Amino acid sequence: MQLVIGTTMLVISLKAEELMENPGKHLYALSFAFTSLVFFSATQDIAVDGWALTLLSEENLAYASTCQTIGLNTGYLMSYTVFLALNSDEFAQKWGIPRLSMGSYLFFCASMSFLVTIWLFFVKEEKATTEDIGIKAVYVTMWEICKLKHVQTFLVVHLLAKIGWQASDAVSQLKMVEKGLKREDLAITVLIDFPFEIIGGWLAGKWARGDKPLRAWIYAFWPRLFMTFLITLMVYWFPKPPISTGFFVSLVILTVMQSFSSTIQFGAMSAFHTRISDPVVGGTYMTLLNTFTNMGGTWPRYFVLKGVDYFSIATCNIPESSLSVKAEECVSEHGKAACQSLGGECVTVQDGYYTVSAICIGFGLLSVIFFLIPTAKKLQGVPTSKWRIYS
Repeated sequence: MQLVIGTTMLVISLKAEELMENPGKHLYALSFAFTSLVFFSATQDIAVDGWALTLLSEENLAYASTCQTIGLNTGYLMSYTVFLALNSDEFAQKWGIPRLSMGSYLFFCASMSFLVTIWLFFVKEEKATTEDIGIKAVYVTMWEICKLKHVQTFLVVHLLAKIGWQASDAVSQLKMVEKGLKREDLAITVLIDFPFEIIGGWLAGKWARGDKPLRAWIYAFWPRLFMTFLITLMVYWFPKPPISTGFFVSLVILTVMQSFSSTIQFGAMSAFHTRISDPVVGGTYMTLLNTFTNMGGTWPRYFVLKGVDYFSIATCNIPESSLSVKAEECVSEHGKAACQSLGGECVTVQDGYYTVSAICIGFGLLSVIFFLIPTAKKLQGVPTSKWRIYS
């Protein structure tokens, strides 16, 4: 899969600038390229999930999440902070260095993928003691796992756990950029946040050991919801550029604290997944749980984004004719473009982001108190043997 991923990125790199300059013209090519990339990456992720269960000893399984956290955040740092800075014309001119193009960076990523894969061919491992199971047996196994009552409850927990901060995660940064936050400044916050992510991953793995593996996940809910509330207020009070040093420092501190609590939750939950997964079907079991974890962070976003548009009230002001036309479409890029073509300007009377954020935080608070925490405490008390179907 890594060879396929590297080849896919290599092919995209050959025409990356052309594809990004006119994405509408190359919509099908972009969709196919990145859908394929995500599909192959997901397949590789399944293999790594199963591999972690056989690589690490029983007492060190909790640290699989630490390895995952460090790896993911290192890749995120390189692909987000470092790339955004080196891709910026302003940054390149300031430091007198060549601008890093999208194509060149994808070529670098493809090369790294090839090198790591070649190195893996020389890694010696003990021969597997379990036999492979067929594709049909994999889906039968997944169905048997889903039939377990505590697994069903656990999947519901995953689907509801991230609703509280969905408005913040999906929209807050976009709103700040709309209000004048530069993408380079946004990248700096990620750069500062990186070491805290690593520390959070290590702490989560450490705290996940023992008879209460979800304890860190439970405790981290409160600061994460509180930080979400503060970030919503920060968006509301966001000043007009230039942004003062004090406000930017406050933004960085809030971002770091929210990200730290997020990493603690991610690491603790990943450690719990590793702990309860049956090594016989490790990749299948881990992927099932991780899929629902990811779904918990994706399915609400559709309703969040729709809700922001629904609760927003905007007008298209046309100065020459002294007209002010109410236009709900003025909240979308299409509506803004249509207003601009008439010589007008979209003015937001009511921003639906704050309404949706309040709904999400309120629902998150209630679900944490009355469902998520009590259920998590019960689930972590279920013996490991009860989570496995081949024990």
